[in-house]
Amino acid sequence: MLTSRRRTGALPLTALALTALALTACTGKAGGGQTDVPAPATPATASASAPGQAAVPTPATTTTPSTPTVPTPTKTPPTATTAPAAPGEGTAPAGTTRWAGTKQFMQIREGWTSGGRTYLSVRTARKVAVTDPHEAWLIIPGEGPYTTVLMAADARVLLSVPLGDDSLAHLYSQTEFVNRLTAEPSASRSRLGYDLSFDGKGQVTRLQSLYTS
Repeated sequence: MLTSRRRTGALPLTALALTALALTACTGKAGGGQTDVPAPATPATASASAPGQAAVPTPATTTTPSTPTVPTPTKTPPTATTAPAAPGEGTAPAGTTRWAGTKQFMQIREGWTSGGRTYLSVRTARKVAVTDPHEAWLIIPGEGPYTTVLMAADARVLLSVPLGDDSLAHLYSQTEFVNRLTAEPSASRSRLGYDLSFDGKGQVTRLQSLYTS
């Protein structure tokens, strides 16, 4: 009887131990079979679009087109074909190229100085030698408009009567020639004639008045 009671008392202890082992085994299996739960993703930045919402495009920066620079018109320099007008006249074309490199017999209506240079208003004419009552030249006036020509800075001026002081031609300055010419009445100037020599640029390089009585 005593032995039977001891066995009966040991059974609950054995059952308790088995139960503990079973729980331990279950706990180990449960822990080994579990999968790691991923950490919650970091919320997207504010610039990312929420799921299901259309992305709002960032407005493009507009560039204001630059205003094109308008070039300032430059002044056209005076050309060699334009000469200062004679006193009391409009601007006269220089037009000297047709006489460049030639010698012409001409009338001179006006002479003046501008910018330190001497200008003449001229047109072609004809001359006829006369011997009665003495040797001289008869001037036959030309026709058509007068043209402005420029005298070279070193042009020679030879004058005889009536502009000069002698029947023989003598050398005078350009300024003195202009002064003597403008001192003559307009009617008298039409009876005067000159031999003019032009250089390749059409400038007067030599002026000689003809002797007239």
